[in-house]
Amino acid sequence: MIGATDVFVSYKAEDRSRLRPFVAALEAEGFTVWWDTHIGGGSHWREDIQYHLDAAKCVIVIWSKRSVGPQGDFVRDEASRARKRGAYLPVSLDLIEPPLGFGEVQAISLRGWKGDRSDSRFQAVVEAVRRRIAGEDIAHVASHTGHGISRRAAVVGGAAAGTATLAALGGWLLVRPSSTEARRIAVLPFANLSGSQDQAYFADGIAEELRSALSRIGLQVVGRASSNAVKDLDTEAAASKLGVANILAGSVRRSPETIRINAQLIGGEDGVERWAQTYDRAPGDEIKIQTDIATNVAQALSVALGQAGKAALTLGGTADSGTQDLYLRASALYSNDTGETALRGAVALLDAAIGRDPNYASAFRLKARALELLATSYSKNAADMSRTLTQAESAARRAIALAPRLGPAYAELALIEQDRFNYTGALQSINQGLELSPDDPLVIPSAMYITRYLGDPRKALVLADRLVQLDPLEPPTYTRRADVLMALRRYPDAIKSARKSLQLAPERSYPHQVIGDALTLMDRLGEAKAEYEKVAADDVFRLSGEAIVAARSRDTAAVAKFVEQIRQLFADAASYQYGQIYAQARDNDRAFAALSKALAVKDPGMTGVRTDPFLDPIRNDPRYTELVNGMNFPQVV
Repeated sequence: MIGATDVFVSYKAEDRSRLRPFVAALEAEGFTVWWDTHIGGGSHWREDIQYHLDAAKCVIVIWSKRSVGPQGDFVRDEASRARKRGAYLPVSLDLIEPPLGFGEVQAISLRGWKGDRSDSRFQAVVEAVRRRIAGEDIAHVASHTGHGISRRAAVVGGAAAGTATLAALGGWLLVRPSSTEARRIAVLPFANLSGSQDQAYFADGIAEELRSALSRIGLQVVGRASSNAVKDLDTEAAASKLGVANILAGSVRRSPETIRINAQLIGGEDGVERWAQTYDRAPGDEIKIQTDIATNVAQALSVALGQAGKAALTLGGTADSGTQDLYLRASALYSNDTGETALRGAVALLDAAIGRDPNYASAFRLKARALELLATSYSKNAADMSRTLTQAESAARRAIALAPRLGPAYAELALIEQDRFNYTGALQSINQGLELSPDDPLVIPSAMYITRYLGDPRKALVLADRLVQLDPLEPPTYTRRADVLMALRRYPDAIKSARKSLQLAPERSYPHQVIGDALTLMDRLGEAKAEYEKVAADDVFRLSGEAIVAARSRDTAAVAKFVEQIRQLFADAASYQYGQIYAQARDNDRAFAALSKALAVKDPGMTGVRTDPFLDPIRNDPRYTELVNGMNFPQVV
């Protein structure tokens, strides 16, 4: 501890819930903090406040829209007393000017701060508090921290995390909420105040569980990546970027003895708090807290929860917090790394969760997802792939049996059916998933993918646009949309969508592949080659793209060279790519031989036979009709 009474916090009572994470963070830094929540029943409250105000070594005065207003006299009085004895430290929560007479020390801005102790703005507060306690000047500490966005908001995050450089976006993502968007909500990442990065998975997982629960009761919930991207903005700016009417934010602090979760629902346009609550519970109550938060949010937004709605809040879940903790660890592992080791680690954690609760449908659902990706990306041979897909199907069907209304489970099953070339089953499953969860970011990407290939690409574009609305700051959202536009032969629009993805995450390579393909099909071959060169040299799609450029240039020697290079690296696994290359080279015999081989080895690329523009040169060949008819595609109405 630094002293008996280090910090006194002066604030407007209506801002109390906004300050709980701030006080908790100060305490986590080792300061003793007094604020008026410490006044006990029967205390002489005025005397109690004055005693602690005069005794504190540092008085943090919170300037907000409320405290600078007509009803903020008490805060101004406390600020005057603190200033007279040299203990005054101003902090602002909103974009305001301190009252007249309090501008000689610039307020440190914490606009949009969500409880992250590593945030440079909060660390500026910590430094200023230490200087006040030591009796030193703080003017130069505060003078460099008046901006409302922390340095992290101006840095592009990794592709796996899906963070965005908001300053680079210009105006094209600014979506203002309308009256029809009153049920749109964003759940921002909950701040991890546990003092250990090892607990970050838990704070993130709580927020994601709340997103899922609120989506299931009919709210349109913005996806994880976009919510993460605006976490350092103030509420109104975040709401404008995402086009939402409300923001749910909070913090988590967990220790072996206790768990504290703060949550607050804030209006996006006015910044007014709609609801707030602090939960101090023993470990094991996490799931009850989540359900209570979701219920209170629903009530605050006038969402009527009947029996069906209450059941939807916990659909697919578990009642055991230890079991859920294993699931959250697995989910974090999968979200941050889709390498083989990470996927197998996630499956092991999910098996442990299922061992504790064999009725945990969401754990089976995520297990199916991880196994499907293992099967299609890391199988050693066809038998290995078939065996892993069987395990994935078993997990997906178990999830559906346990929770028949769990839309994402049908989406996982649809992908597995598609991998096995059971196209009718895939389309049926994804339609069920969409019917149950029309606005779920776990369902729409799979629906868009399957509808693009097996149904109508125009319907897939509708889904792509819906995904943009749900997750407007996630880079892959725009490359998925670009893929659909390619199937519709709208190449300039595909390029535009892929470039939006690059605006969000310039380090990603796949958008360059899409742009290269579109430019190739537009016969802008020099530009296409330049885009392909921004993709890894041994990437099969880059190599096939470069081979197609050679084919369209009538350079048969270069085509042969690229094909041989691909064979050395990928052998028969690239049979579909050989079919594309030979189709573009107008070598129909070799094209159909390659596609027949692809069908025999169950190359996933064969799903695109009906919509792939690279196969356009061979569609009038009778063998094409025979090939498609033999694949048992579902009838499109």
